[in-house]
Amino acid sequence: MAAAAPEPVVSAAVPPLTRELVLRALRQIDRAGAPLPASTVYELVYRSRRYPPRAVAEWAHRLATGDAAARWPHPAGTPTNAVLEALDFTISTKRPVLAPGHAADAAEPADGLYLGGPAPAALALAAEPGAPYAPASLPPAPAAPYTKAEALAELLITEDELDAALSGLARRRNLLLQGPPGTGKTFLARRLAWLLLGARDESRLELVQFHPSYGYEDFVLGFRPDDRGQFRLVPGVLPLLCQRAAADPGRPYVLLIDELNRGQVARIFGELLGLLEADKRGPAHALRLPYAPPEAPRFFVPENLFVVATLNLADRSLSPLDYALRRRFAVVALQPQFGAPLRALLAAHGVPGALAERLTARLAALNQTISDDPGLGPEFAVGHSYFVPPPGPLPAPAAWLRLVIDQEIGPLLADYWRDEPATVAAQLRKLRGILE
Repeated sequence: MAAAAPEPVVSAAVPPLTRELVLRALRQIDRAGAPLPASTVYELVYRSRRYPPRAVAEWAHRLATGDAAARWPHPAGTPTNAVLEALDFTISTKRPVLAPGHAADAAEPADGLYLGGPAPAALALAAEPGAPYAPASLPPAPAAPYTKAEALAELLITEDELDAALSGLARRRNLLLQGPPGTGKTFLARRLAWLLLGARDESRLELVQFHPSYGYEDFVLGFRPDDRGQFRLVPGVLPLLCQRAAADPGRPYVLLIDELNRGQVARIFGELLGLLEADKRGPAHALRLPYAPPEAPRFFVPENLFVVATLNLADRSLSPLDYALRRRFAVVALQPQFGAPLRALLAAHGVPGALAERLTARLAALNQTISDDPGLGPEFAVGHSYFVPPPGPLPAPAAWLRLVIDQEIGPLLADYWRDEPATVAAQLRKLRGILE
């Protein structure tokens, strides 16, 4: 009777992955044609090829350890995806949402997903160590719960303001956070999502940032070249997230759109704009996507999908938000917070109370000057995020504040008053004066 293969073990000391190790793993996988298990939700996309993220991470981990039986110690999903994304690899979700009656379509494997070619009789990679992937039995780690008390400890807004934002999101299904730069819009958006989900569950949250080159093909549906040079119809971020939400109707899902007005919003959403409305959700309002073949299922936005978007008011180079889109969102305006909560946060990081008082008073006066300037206005106010300390105590609070003033606030004011260098210099002198 053949002896059973030894069970792989997780090394106590886990060497860090590097981008080069992951690239070596991808080259070995391509060259070897090693069969890999298909990921059910996520895929790593590199040079138009698609791979299961955890299998790639484990292969790279074996290269790092030199142990052909080493297991990647993190579960699939968010823990593994976060490591690969930190190395600048793209992780995407799969499959568009299908209206009822298309279960057969849903059962088909995702188009374009790399499943590996025929395995060779013997895998010999003498130049670089490695071994075919052996699936681990580790279940995904549960997401840590997230409570309102935790949110209020992290945010500089009141409980009433937080409740109002959550109520707007629940009522309209879509929430727009707008305000000057540095007012914590993206930070708040993610925490609102976690509160809605009840946990820091990144598997039910998708973040996308709009920009001038972002289009309908990226967000909804478009043709993309595959590894054979042929163009295939590939779903974008919205249909893929809708598919996951529709398959899990008992739990909420959240789409975060950062910098909404940096993109061509009407073009990006296209005919799906109407489906965002709270009363236009579900299969009864499904639409046929224009690029889809006649036999393709219709698309709909499920009722358990929520959208939180951020909008920067200060950038005048951007187009104003389409009124048709704006009316589908509840809007929350954020303002710089230079009051007691910020002073308490600074004190917790070692900033003397008197210095924090002088700083917040000076910044409030600076923002009043900016608001009164006819060429600027309140939407150009300096946000509090510039002065939120990094984690841990500050060994030299005054030196840290000087760097923020010189390297962040100074360039910002120089951009605001391009033709008034004397005004910039005067305001910087006043800010630096609080440190003396």
